[in-house]
Amino acid sequence: MNLYRSQFPVFDKYPNLAYLDNAATTQRPKVVIDAMTEFYSYENANIHRGVYDLSNQATAKYEAARAAVAGFLGTDAANIAFTHGTTASVNIVAGSFLADRLQPGDNIVVSILEHHANFIPWQILAKAKGAELRIVPIDEHGDLDMLTYQEMIDRRTGMVAINHISNTLGTINDIEQIIAIAHEKDAPVMVDAAQSAALYPLDAGALDYDFLAFSGHKLFGPFGIGVLYVHDRYLADMKPYNFGGGMIREVTVDETTFASYPTLLEAGTPNVAGAVGMHAALDYLSQLDRATVRHDLTDLSEYASEVLRSIPGVSIVRSPRRYAGIFSITIKDIHPHDVASFLNKDGIAVRAGLHCTQPLLHAIGVPATVRISLSIYNDRSEIDRLRASLIDLIRFWS
Repeated sequence: MNLYRSQFPVFDKYPNLAYLDNAATTQRPKVVIDAMTEFYSYENANIHRGVYDLSNQATAKYEAARAAVAGFLGTDAANIAFTHGTTASVNIVAGSFLADRLQPGDNIVVSILEHHANFIPWQILAKAKGAELRIVPIDEHGDLDMLTYQEMIDRRTGMVAINHISNTLGTINDIEQIIAIAHEKDAPVMVDAAQSAALYPLDAGALDYDFLAFSGHKLFGPFGIGVLYVHDRYLADMKPYNFGGGMIREVTVDETTFASYPTLLEAGTPNVAGAVGMHAALDYLSQLDRATVRHDLTDLSEYASEVLRSIPGVSIVRSPRRYAGIFSITIKDIHPHDVASFLNKDGIAVRAGLHCTQPLLHAIGVPATVRISLSIYNDRSEIDRLRASLIDLIRFWS
């Protein structure tokens, strides 16, 4: 029996649910739900400007969450801004940091593996500024072409944007090597850690990334809350992205001066309950032996890979040398949406479609896939159920 499953209330209501859509969002443990319920029930107030006890308590909770994120990344609270999620964080870096720096003839380097959130903002900015968008390809396994990476980054590179783990193929990218290559050319690096933050080490000092983003809802936390880390070397270069209350120093009828990072990015009323929930999720993760969990998930992923390859008609889309528990599969002559619908009747939840990676799927000639993504509450029995259901589907369709 999986040791973690009982900690997630969704499985109390749906005991037979095989939830294999963790790359889209993870389920939430009871401790996260309880922390947010506690805040909304007994601690609800706006923050930073109230002088009464309830507001002071809410402010303390919010800033404690920021400190927890900083500790999680091995940095200082001054480097951490809260956002709506990874997508918002990437857009902020594009608009707040790079937009005023990028010149015609410069370039932005992305990979073909990127989620649309770490692709479209750079594509639009490059077009607007007359810059070149350079796209690093993958090899036949699904790994990045590192020789091409080195060739594409030069002294005119305004940003290198890379995901740590592909949300479609599960490829684990060597971000340490990519950061080193970029820094040799004085190019800043934006890391999309949405798929890796829950279980993979992301120490800011060890990796030396310039910008990093992740979302609460992919690490057992709530929707609508995300993180943007900015390295000290670029803090002074961050400009306001939204305008309103809470992010100013002084406003007159003629002029406004703004607070420094991270306050300048947190205009308006923030998602205080979301920050509280993220703090609880990080506390939950801190109680896990994440190295052991990664090892167990690697074993489960290898088992899943063997099982899927054993089913006639099922193909795994690429086979990266290092991969997380994310697989994209196709089944001959059966549309992915039909596959997902059939699995659903057996209580198996998977994702079907483009996974917000249309450039990737176009490049490898696959119109759509079924994606299977694993987390700590999954086990071999669910992979066995998946196998049986897929075999039934293929027999039904033939």
